[in-house]
Amino acid sequence: MSIASLFPKRRPLEFLATLSPEQPQFARFANDPRLSGIRMNNIALPKEELQIAIDSIPSFGKTVPLYADAKGRQLRIIDVIEKPDHLELVINHSVSVPTPIPVLFKAGTDSARLIRIEDGGRRLVFRGGSGPRYKLREGESLHLRHRSLRYTGRSIFTSVEKEKIELIKKAGIKRYFLSYVEGWRDIDEFLELVGKDAEVWLKIESEKGLEFVARNWKKRDNLVLVAARGDLFVEVDMPHLIVDALKLIIAKDPAACVGSRILLSLTDATVPTELVIQALKLVETNPAECILRLKNVFETISSGSPVPSCADLFEVAWLYEHGYRRMLLCDNLYLKEEWLNTALNILECYEQ
Repeated sequence: MSIASLFPKRRPLEFLATLSPEQPQFARFANDPRLSGIRMNNIALPKEELQIAIDSIPSFGKTVPLYADAKGRQLRIIDVIEKPDHLELVINHSVSVPTPIPVLFKAGTDSARLIRIEDGGRRLVFRGGSGPRYKLREGESLHLRHRSLRYTGRSIFTSVEKEKIELIKKAGIKRYFLSYVEGWRDIDEFLELVGKDAEVWLKIESEKGLEFVARNWKKRDNLVLVAARGDLFVEVDMPHLIVDALKLIIAKDPAACVGSRILLSLTDATVPTELVIQALKLVETNPAECILRLKNVFETISSGSPVPSCADLFEVAWLYEHGYRRMLLCDNLYLKEEWLNTALNILECYEQ
């Protein structure tokens, strides 16, 4: 008798993965019966590259349901200007917020101090020497965590994003994820762009989004709430509040999806520091051997872990026990075919 036979059979789970047609892994998973959907996070591509990706979809034949990703009010960098004594960032939306204020980058792991806003709310000026520690690039997201943050533009969708949404709509795609939903205005504006009959999964990623869910959300057949934990964990006032946030979302929508950071440990690998040091000691006496050893070390690092952490496994069980049956897997799993394949094999065990 197997251990699995000692436990009652669980209700089915639905798994979604993040992949894009231009990635080599897309062909491997486009028809995978273990997946109930693929989120195509390629709307950030230049318009011409997005069109190429869309045009390639028919070549994969009949696929699992495909979902396009719309960023909406999510703040993103469109230009990085490094001055001798300070940093300036041009962002995709016009905003208003009291300054000075810290701004978070890299999923909350980096920050810089914003001292003023220029150009009608589109240019952020940071004090020299206040950070960030790591280089910022076009397309990266940022977090302005302040209750007084306001978007001063007429639309939460930029003109460029509207053009890309129109390309996706013309391709016949009718399922979407929408980021940073904070009210019915966001939803109604998006449905005007994609069609009233579109299926839209609403990513809740901020305190204002949680307030909307708690006070004003009413379930509709074509709308699904998403506990988008990646950005939501950064946006909540205190880290432990993410637990209450997830309980709120599933209580308000029993069909809700939970996403981000699921089985993230599969992409982790411990850096063998001692091996690196040993290799570097050979840099002068035997440079060829040094390079060979470093290559072996970093191949090990990039391979990730074949087994998820105990904490990750218990986390999936916690989400299941609290009612989540739809899960959008960790974005980074798409980087290697074996990571995503392993994740799906592991999650299938929860249905046994």
